[in-house]
Amino acid sequence: MEKSWAKVFSDEIFPAIDEERFRVLYSQNASRPNTPVNIIVGALIIKELFTLSDDEIVENLMLDIHYQYALHTTSYEEQPLSDKSLSRFRKRCYEYEKTTDVDLFHECVCDLNRKIAKLMGINSHIKRMDSLMIEANIRKLSRIELLYSCVARLAKRIEKKEGIGKLTGLEHYCQPGDRNFIVYHCRNTDMNERMETILKDADQLLLRSAAQYQETEEYRLLVRCLDEQTIAGSGGRRLRKKGEESPSTTSLQNPTDPDATYCAKAGKDHIGYAANVVESVDSSGSVITDYQYEKNIFSDPRFLRDHLTRTEEQKETVRIVADGGYVGQECRELAAEKNIELINTALKGVAVPDIYGGFLLSDNGKSVQQCPAGYAPIRCSYTERTSRIRAYFKSEHCMGCDHREECQAKQRRATCQMSLSRSAVERARQQQQMHAPDFQNWHRIRNGIESVPSILRNRYQVDKMPVRGFIPSKFFFGAKISAMNFNKLLRHRRGLLSCAQNPLLS
Repeated sequence: MEKSWAKVFSDEIFPAIDEERFRVLYSQNASRPNTPVNIIVGALIIKELFTLSDDEIVENLMLDIHYQYALHTTSYEEQPLSDKSLSRFRKRCYEYEKTTDVDLFHECVCDLNRKIAKLMGINSHIKRMDSLMIEANIRKLSRIELLYSCVARLAKRIEKKEGIGKLTGLEHYCQPGDRNFIVYHCRNTDMNERMETILKDADQLLLRSAAQYQETEEYRLLVRCLDEQTIAGSGGRRLRKKGEESPSTTSLQNPTDPDATYCAKAGKDHIGYAANVVESVDSSGSVITDYQYEKNIFSDPRFLRDHLTRTEEQKETVRIVADGGYVGQECRELAAEKNIELINTALKGVAVPDIYGGFLLSDNGKSVQQCPAGYAPIRCSYTERTSRIRAYFKSEHCMGCDHREECQAKQRRATCQMSLSRSAVERARQQQQMHAPDFQNWHRIRNGIESVPSILRNRYQVDKMPVRGFIPSKFFFGAKISAMNFNKLLRHRRGLLSCAQNPLLS
């Protein structure tokens, strides 16, 4: 037992779980005591560590002394977890987040991750980040499948509450084999005719159920689907045409998971969510200290901006290493306010002349104070719409300058005009930084996080989570992050965690 994973979990993880933040989920009145939250959270982490179901973790806690030792329940006459303990705790967290927009479990996981980093002696002055797409546990539906499913769900809701008599003419939507017959096997009927019939049935069903069912989820999803997929006209509804009328990426993909969105990335279609992980790294190893889970329409710059917004001002300079997707002048300005330096190992878009990096701009970025040759402009103008600066220099200064060809200043009657932007200056400085001989070390640090999405997919099965919906899948993702970090701590304690030698980390 002293050499097992349970010893490390019992001594270092279980005591670090803060129960106090979950107090708001329970009544303050005298009542039946709840299952200790640290046992529940610990069980959720162990569950993801060994890829177990709820029933399996409850069974193992009763039968395996390792689980009892890890969760400090060896002295219990009866183990405190039941088949409902975990699901009820998750439901409480879901409902609290829906009501207050506060994710208690995310706070718990991030707090625990920072404690793990401290236990491993990891300095947080160098961080790296990467994002990954997470597939929703749903099937991709064609338009006819999507519309049929929404109509059938509302019809079945009405049939369950009021009986089949309420659905005169629409009874077939409640029959088990009707979906396959309409969608796949009714080949003697043209697809357009079938779609037209479903749309007419949808309007008829909405008209019948508007008074009693407009507050139900099934009714709202059907209305949403019709608004996104069709256009109502004088001649009735018709499907949106591909192109200008196409549904947006936020449109309903499957009624079983209304939160899932569509995104095309790297030539592949994704339906589901996206996550961004921030990993602290030094010579002792690496630990994911923060993460964000959103719909997959979130861009990398938006992930970076949100992370910087949540981060407090740093006493010592912190460097964040990321790929070329994490760019943006707004992010750089926000990072500078927090004493954070952003290092991109690649840049997207068109390169700018390196000479731009030598221009000295004002603090607000709206005027040039000095050119690379040391000359100050006669005057400057700034265009808000294009965010570009026009600087005018004396002709004699520019005509005899060694950098004239690089600057590409335009000759005027008595002056030379230079046009540039703050983003171009920053990009030029990044290009110069990337040309430095030791910049390859930053590349090596950045490349280390590429293994995180692979591990989360292959070992922790993030693309096959047994839940649907944004909040439930985010909860499971957080538990998987904790399990991954505990595994790193376990390997560190056993002397098995190795980190590539890099002069920047030392």
